[in-house]
Amino acid sequence: MSKQYEKLVGSVPARIVQQATLVLTSHDGKVAEYNVAAWLQLPGQAGRGMSLLARYRDGNALREAPIDHGRIDTSGRILLSGIARLPIRQAAEDLQIVLRSEIAIEVMIVDELFVQPAAPAEADRQRVPA
Repeated sequence: MSKQYEKLVGSVPARIVQQATLVLTSHDGKVAEYNVAAWLQLPGQAGRGMSLLARYRDGNALREAPIDHGRIDTSGRILLSGIARLPIRQAAEDLQIVLRSEIAIEVMIVDELFVQPAAPAEADRQRVPA
């Protein structure tokens, strides 16, 4: 297995993390969902594959959830976006958005990072108190 490197894209303010409505799903239990989009510049990395992850603390456990993956375009830019589905047993805290790569990321410019709680979309979900 190849070594993987990570670079912090940004930390999500606690007030945004706390705004998510926990929903009860039939497979994952309680889940908090966030819409996430990151516009990044990675000079000199054209064609490289990158993955965007959400990393968070749930009680004493450190967890992560995949968001998106893609390749950097010829101008060194990438947009990664998706829904971060965070299974929660206690409470989500210290939510960070992280970029993972198979190569060390020397220079990364974050043009924009967007994180917002997602509205429940599926009919089989039930809202549960936090």
